[in-house]
Amino acid sequence: MNLEYKSLLPADFASESRVWIYQGSRLFSMSEALEIEIMLNDFVKKWLSHGTPVKGYANLFFGQFIILIADEAATGVSGCSTDSSVRLIKEIEKKYNVNMFDRTALAFLVKDKLQLIPMQQLQYSLDNNFLTLDTLYFNNPVETKQELESNWIIPLKESWLARRINLVSGEL
Repeated sequence: MNLEYKSLLPADFASESRVWIYQGSRLFSMSEALEIEIMLNDFVKKWLSHGTPVKGYANLFFGQFIILIADEAATGVSGCSTDSSVRLIKEIEKKYNVNMFDRTALAFLVKDKLQLIPMQQLQYSLDNNFLTLDTLYFNNPVETKQELESNWIIPLKESWLARRINLVSGEL
């Protein structure tokens, strides 16, 4: 799996630009991905904050992650504009029968494939060598473009999850 994604991010957005990552519960098919790309482009063209266009970006990454970015240096994002983005994601969920809001499903790169593991199975996966501390983790809670570029795909041992695992007793 080619993990080069940074070149796809907008170079003219401030490093503090706000980021939202929505992880699908499954990989989208090619035809779904093409339709979603159109939906995302249409949304960004019409994205407003208190009537002012949001300098926004949206894209589907690795066939499973929708990333939205708003450059708040250009236009602040209000609750209403954030709500409109959530409505878009809920529309995608409904149309494609996929869950985009399950924060307990953790995404890892295992044997060059994206694998989702329920949070409650993290320790078991480590104990049984399905995952290692060096397994790449998709750290979706990143909040800024800078964090997206530097801290999205990282080894498990460098993530917030490292505090949730126990290497001695095998318990979370």
